[in-house]
Amino acid sequence: MSDTRGTQAPVVAVVGGGQLARMMQESAIALGVHLRALVEARDGSTGQVVVDSSVGEASDAPAVVDLCWGADVLTFEHEHVPQSVLASLPPDLPVNPPASALLYAQDKLAMRERLSALGIPCPRWARLDTPADLHRFGDEVGWPVIVKTPVGGYDGHGVRVVRTASDVDDWFAHGGPLLAEEKVPFTGELAALLARRPSGEVRSWPVARTIQRHGVCAEVEAPAPGLAPGVAEEARVIGETIARELGVTGVLAVEMFLVEGPGDEGGQRILVNELAMRPHNSGHWTIDGAVTSQFEQHLRAVLDLPLGDPSPRAPWSVMVNLLGSELPDPALGLGGAFAASPDARVHLYGKSVRPGRKLGHVTVCGDDLAAARAQAEAAVTALRGE
Repeated sequence: MSDTRGTQAPVVAVVGGGQLARMMQESAIALGVHLRALVEARDGSTGQVVVDSSVGEASDAPAVVDLCWGADVLTFEHEHVPQSVLASLPPDLPVNPPASALLYAQDKLAMRERLSALGIPCPRWARLDTPADLHRFGDEVGWPVIVKTPVGGYDGHGVRVVRTASDVDDWFAHGGPLLAEEKVPFTGELAALLARRPSGEVRSWPVARTIQRHGVCAEVEAPAPGLAPGVAEEARVIGETIARELGVTGVLAVEMFLVEGPGDEGGQRILVNELAMRPHNSGHWTIDGAVTSQFEQHLRAVLDLPLGDPSPRAPWSVMVNLLGSELPDPALGLGGAFAASPDARVHLYGKSVRPGRKLGHVTVCGDDLAAARAQAEAAVTALRGE
């Protein structure tokens, strides 16, 4: 893309203007990496802090091509970049993760087919082209079932709990296919977070427990409490296998269900739910709780630099999301947050307040899980103005 590569600081182009690219900028500054962003709004979360940003949509091929001019690599803070846009990029531009891998984070049907072919444990699933397909699947695995739109869903959007074959007639009316999955009787949710560089090096953080509320991640505990060591190792191996087999580069988050039942590890088994090929909400704890954060690691990985140490800095890290606030700006609650929890590490995203919106997060690290959780929750309560 440019004959200046190798004679100046690395330039990383990133598509997306949310909080992930904003936090990526913090690590870019520390490393002397030049981050350039394509943002949805100049005053958005990333546009506020990345000087070299332009306004445009991920679906706008000319805007993405312009973003990449002179860049050493292109990466993403979300998966919603059409394959047609990626195909329009110059062939000599490194893209991490590559389009061939990103496909499996964009299309849930493609992901299920590929993981099943690899022997990765997944919920029972089926492709649905007609309501009759859904009727057969529900009768086979038992109602209710989960139905998802294969493309475009996130944070609970595009997902329904379905009790009859007619419950998604409106989705079928817009054309198929759809993805059906058994409703897994899980007792917990996990995230295996890792990074892989193009030359093949892989490093994994401890497997974390995630707690969802209304389809949105509310809390993360690392390492996952009560997880049998063998299951934690299995989760790590699954994540690293997926990264290698799919050719993922950068950070990969593998979201998993934890199911209690017959088995060798205290009756615990895991099933892969979703993939995210970028820094992920389940990894925010690494900013304060790990030797190398997911954001620094992502930059190292996409630039094919040696990866950092993912070891935790403390026995426990608890990250609690700030979802909405009664305050006009949650920063007005900083005094109360630090009074309630002096050890809290507060990260605010510069977003306007809306009910349920992810406005920031708080992390507390320490020797006692319950105490860390209580402190993080107390700080978030103050930032909500409660």
